[in-house]
Amino acid sequence: MGAAITQKEFDVLAALSEAGRPLSQRELAQMTGHSLGTVNTLVRRLGEQGLIRDGYVSEEGFEKLEPYRVKRIVFMAAGFGARLVPVTLDIPKPLIPVRGKRLIDGMIDAALAAGIEDILIVRGYMGECFDVLKEKYPTIRFAENPDYAEANNILSALKVRGELQNAYISDADLLIHNPHILKKYHYRSNFLGIYSERTDDWCFPVAKNGVILEERRGGLNCYRVIGISYWDAEDGARLAEDLETVAAMPGGKEYYWEQVPMAVLKDRYRLVIRPCTDSDIQEIDTFSELKEIDPSYINYGGGKA
Repeated sequence: MGAAITQKEFDVLAALSEAGRPLSQRELAQMTGHSLGTVNTLVRRLGEQGLIRDGYVSEEGFEKLEPYRVKRIVFMAAGFGARLVPVTLDIPKPLIPVRGKRLIDGMIDAALAAGIEDILIVRGYMGECFDVLKEKYPTIRFAENPDYAEANNILSALKVRGELQNAYISDADLLIHNPHILKKYHYRSNFLGIYSERTDDWCFPVAKNGVILEERRGGLNCYRVIGISYWDAEDGARLAEDLETVAAMPGGKEYYWEQVPMAVLKDRYRLVIRPCTDSDIQEIDTFSELKEIDPSYINYGGGKA
């Protein structure tokens, strides 16, 4: 397969792959964030290497992209969803219909559209309810977390620690508006985040080079945490080891899984932010927010949604 490609070379190849058609250098500059001069140099270099032909990614180009391909998406779906009571008394939060479509269906559809066919759902609370997904998505897999009520979601991640390389780890209860935020390729491990001048939510202060400094609650000029991250082969293997280490510590099972790389053992990682906006994806944190988004819940008083 030869030498690895650079980040900038990857950006151009991935953009062309996603578009599925030749792009002008101006379009490539807009999609990659690189200057026209840089794009001109990259396109010429990639053409000379045979990785681009006639404006398309060549077979050799796709071979170069292969180490960066997302192999699977792992959904964390074991929790109770207490803040969406009373709806979650009857159904797990990821299965709640919003505007006629289950939350998790939007995420699964986006993954499939990106060419991610290996879909693994960690379930716990009312786990049998997720069986209905098999009717629409017969190839999805389940992992069981019967201990979901006894600890935070570090146990869910621990159940699937062998499947975290070249993988998305995602909340299963996000309302996706832009399915293209799930990509077929990633150059390095990252967390999705929405820039906020001020927030009281969990957020990431980020260095100028995009590296995440820490995770904390509340901040200025930071990125609000969105529950989607990508783990390359090296970081995914490291995360598997560290999940076991932290879960075995006194009080370790009280951690959320992302606190392992972002707080407890953060010096072992160098993760970057991947910016998005509220128009791409949305978290529904409370029943009041659900009613605002989908008025059909205004008079909801129990029973199946």
